[in-house]
Amino acid sequence: MKKKIILRSILGIPIGVAVGYLITILISLAWAGDYYSPCVPELILVAGSELRAVIFQTFLCSLLGAGFAASSIIWEIEHWSIVKQTGIYFLIVSVIMMPAAYFAYWMEHSIAGFLSYFGIFVFIFVIIWLIQFIAGRRNVKKLNENLHKVFYHG
Repeated sequence: MKKKIILRSILGIPIGVAVGYLITILISLAWAGDYYSPCVPELILVAGSELRAVIFQTFLCSLLGAGFAASSIIWEIEHWSIVKQTGIYFLIVSVIMMPAAYFAYWMEHSIAGFLSYFGIFVFIFVIIWLIQFIAGRRNVKKLNENLHKVFYHG
């Protein structure tokens, strides 16, 4: 299990960086017009330069990718209920995501900013969870139908 966690972490790093980069492109398209905004101005100010800010943000995205990927092992613990898996996974990714978002200035540094960002995070988590749950349920139904055909219709 440790080997799987380490391997997933390593594979999660480039995925986290790629997702972070794609998000900056989408945000730039939506709000920056023809300008590419690699990170928020507050982070650039705190970091002292755009390059340092981008490097720091890339590091945070790599940590997010590694953390999300490593914690996905929770879904393979079959003796845990779906509620326990979801709760522990959510707790772990929240503990990873919220400090990263704070330090990258993806959220306003206030209680309202934190709660707003956390609310968006929860909303996205629930949507992704529902999609995965429905897809998994559909796959189980297809497998059961195929098994039924094999055992009862030879």
